[in-house]
Amino acid sequence: MKLKYIENGFQIIQDDRILLNHTSDNPAFFVGVGQEKISAYRGNFDIQDILMKKIPLTHCQFDNNQIQLSYQHNTPPLLILMYSSLEDGKSILTMKSENPTLNRFWIKLSSSESEKVWGCGEQMSYFNLRGRHFPLWTSEPGVGRDKSTELTFLSDKYNKAGGDYYNTNYPQPTFVSSEHYACHINSSAYADFDFRNQTYHELQVWEIPESIEFFTAPTFLELVEKLSLRFGRQPELPEWIYNGVILGLKGGEENSFSRLENAVESGIPVAGLWCEDWAGIRETSFGKRLFWDWKWSKNRYPNLDNRIQTLKEKNIRFLAYVSPYLCEDGELFPIAKEKSLFALNSKGEVALVDFGEFNCGVLDFTNKETREWFKKEIIQKNMLDLGVSGWMADFGEYLPTEDLFLANGVSSTIMHNAWPPLWASVNAEAVAERELTGEVMYFMRAGFTNTQKYCPMLWAGDQCVDFSRHDGLNTVICGALSSGILGNAYHHSDIGGYTSLFGNRRTKEVFERWVDMAAFTPMMRTHECNRPDENFQFDHDIATMAHLAKMVKIYKHLTPYLKHFSNEAHTKGYPIQRALFLHFENDLNTYDIQDQYLYGSELLVAPVHKQAVHEWKVYLPAGETWVYVWDKREIRGGQYILVPAPIGQPPLFYRKDSEWATLFDDIVNIE
Repeated sequence: MKLKYIENGFQIIQDDRILLNHTSDNPAFFVGVGQEKISAYRGNFDIQDILMKKIPLTHCQFDNNQIQLSYQHNTPPLLILMYSSLEDGKSILTMKSENPTLNRFWIKLSSSESEKVWGCGEQMSYFNLRGRHFPLWTSEPGVGRDKSTELTFLSDKYNKAGGDYYNTNYPQPTFVSSEHYACHINSSAYADFDFRNQTYHELQVWEIPESIEFFTAPTFLELVEKLSLRFGRQPELPEWIYNGVILGLKGGEENSFSRLENAVESGIPVAGLWCEDWAGIRETSFGKRLFWDWKWSKNRYPNLDNRIQTLKEKNIRFLAYVSPYLCEDGELFPIAKEKSLFALNSKGEVALVDFGEFNCGVLDFTNKETREWFKKEIIQKNMLDLGVSGWMADFGEYLPTEDLFLANGVSSTIMHNAWPPLWASVNAEAVAERELTGEVMYFMRAGFTNTQKYCPMLWAGDQCVDFSRHDGLNTVICGALSSGILGNAYHHSDIGGYTSLFGNRRTKEVFERWVDMAAFTPMMRTHECNRPDENFQFDHDIATMAHLAKMVKIYKHLTPYLKHFSNEAHTKGYPIQRALFLHFENDLNTYDIQDQYLYGSELLVAPVHKQAVHEWKVYLPAGETWVYVWDKREIRGGQYILVPAPIGQPPLFYRKDSEWATLFDDIVNIE
């Protein structure tokens, strides 16, 4: 990219394409003043803005390498820009304002009608972002996420939690364009990326950002590689992950361990037992929640230390659960309060947050003492020393913006989006200090810029236990593709979904279709969901256990293949689950596909995500001959085909000339 001065303005040029065109008649930069109104309810946010000024910066003045922008001639500059072209296709536009009242910023980037845009963190409803706007604010994603459905209506009515297509645990102010560039804004403030106009993208931020970074590359894979280098890469998967499924059970010691034994005896390969209730259980109207007092509950798991060691001898790991909050009625809360480890309110008291019929204190990770205490006392002493090999590092999205004060003095509105990577870094440091990076596997749903530097595995958060368009099985594929294009290499989901409300219950079919998809992700993990007693579980019938065993065996069978691409993920940042166009750039039909993916570079997966279907329509990218795994048919690419889709035979295809063909051919023989 290069900066070009023109009459009454300037341009940023990418090859022969104008990326940014700023003139006095058509300015690309605006600043303004606004007053936000943000109300929160259990991780769901209602965000309003009272905009008092939006000022077009129509006048340019060039002073050495600075561009001074103002609203008219002979007035002080409201925005000062500096453009730097760096090595390897990267450039940066730094900016500052000497007017402290300005707290709104807009930039317009040139676009064309045919351009596609992807990214903005983990987006669950739409992979190609064109035609919509995306508020970027970490939050609960919502239940239903579709204002036309009864489930979303009821969630809004009773819990203010219906959500919408753009709500996500993991937003990020970064997008990738089909024009082979990426754009990232360095700010943790609320942002809204608007891709609705056919001729420009308008990016809004609720502060003057530090800088805007641009990346270019001749191919999409090289662009992903650059983004992963910028935001962080994950270690290779731990060896034990390849041993099988991680069973999520929360029935206390006797129940969980006996069901585990039954699963193993039934032939299900098991890599781990995940008991999120290791610290205790809490019953609420939502369902079975956890007791947020992060230490071993000897009432619920009296022999856990010995049990964990016995599991390890059988090559099965034990996984737990933790969040960055402490419940007010737990034993750790008064200890942390005495040590002044919590964020405070305006009265100097611990700022309490309602997490759904119980209150918690927010551990202030901007305070070095809090970070050290949590790392040493919670993660290292209470978890790692117990023998825990991994955990769900949950939440991070709930930081209030009203009446909460942090040790670093930064506004909680600015810190809200920055909280998930801060939480991730606490986990990463605790593990690294024990020299267990790449051996311990924790997984997270909340994220923002730089999360991937500290988080070894994403999980897709709380989907509904169904096939719904905006909150069901298919959304986790979209989430994997959107986060993956920014360099998050590893993504997985709760097999069967999680949220069961208002009579929406998991069925055998939903569970088994989810298993079919999960076998072709970096990690397989089941979840009982929020209301286990009302929903179908993996061991509710013998046929489902046999089906799970078969698909886990397929996952294990592909271990050499997954290991190869795990190494590639670590060294190059390529995701395991890849958008089709990452390898088929010349096939424009692949640019909008969000319910199929390449597992690695050689295996195409098209999961069935609708109810009661027996055939499935699949697009095979052009320029390749594809082999249908289940009957060895060879099919020319560049067309849609219809294939049988029984449970246990998800649509799978591999490149005819793949060096892994023999491995893929053997899938059909696994029972």
